[in-house]
Amino acid sequence: MIRAENIRKSFGALQVLKGVSLSLAEREVVAIIGPSGSGKSTFLRCLNHLEKIDSGRIDIEGATLARTEPGGHCRYAPEPEIRRICSRMGMVFQHFNLFPHMTVLENVIAPPMTVKKRARADILPEAETLLEKVGLRDKRDAYPSQISGGQKQRLAIARALAMHPEIMLFDEPTSALDPELTGEVLRTMRQLADERMTMLVVTHEMGFAREVASRVIFMDNGEIIETNTSVEFFKNPVHKRTRAFLENML
Repeated sequence: MIRAENIRKSFGALQVLKGVSLSLAEREVVAIIGPSGSGKSTFLRCLNHLEKIDSGRIDIEGATLARTEPGGHCRYAPEPEIRRICSRMGMVFQHFNLFPHMTVLENVIAPPMTVKKRARADILPEAETLLEKVGLRDKRDAYPSQISGGQKQRLAIARALAMHPEIMLFDEPTSALDPELTGEVLRTMRQLADERMTMLVVTHEMGFAREVASRVIFMDNGEIIETNTSVEFFKNPVHKRTRAFLENML
């Protein structure tokens, strides 16, 4: 579903990604963990064109988003193709990114109406079903300012799902939440995993990585240090940097 090869990204003199390669298979749930500033979120943003890579190659379901030519220039697909490729991925952000002037229901309906030009009447039943799925049917007429952080993040998940993505990207979806609200968001993500949604999750939630992810990747200082099945990753971490990180987190 996703193949990223030797991704490099700098902001000025700061090299944030130093040759990161990753593959994600259909229906796989992969957790990316690591200390703050290790490049996890930047890597995720590169996958869906929120950031442009300096070099490397990104393929999404066999379609090339970006590739580095022999001369070293990184070339992206034409803009219509970029939009088509990125429409296959849903993104859930740390800080929700909801439309504050729209109700809960309108937040779900607006993206497919705007981007896919679908009729409101066609989307409405799906939106109602998605709000039921994330436990927000009774909040359909509320505004984002009137619901909790956990409810906002569940709404963000419903909004992403309304676009019928084949891959879901999560960028630290619980890090802005109070601890008591984290569980309700993780339950929704577990449900998606149980439904075999393909998911790439940047997270600090070790319990989720251990129990839900099929594979865990540890990043530090812009590089992938270690990757393994979730069972082996937590049971027998190989790299000393991985062991030190887990000792501090568990």
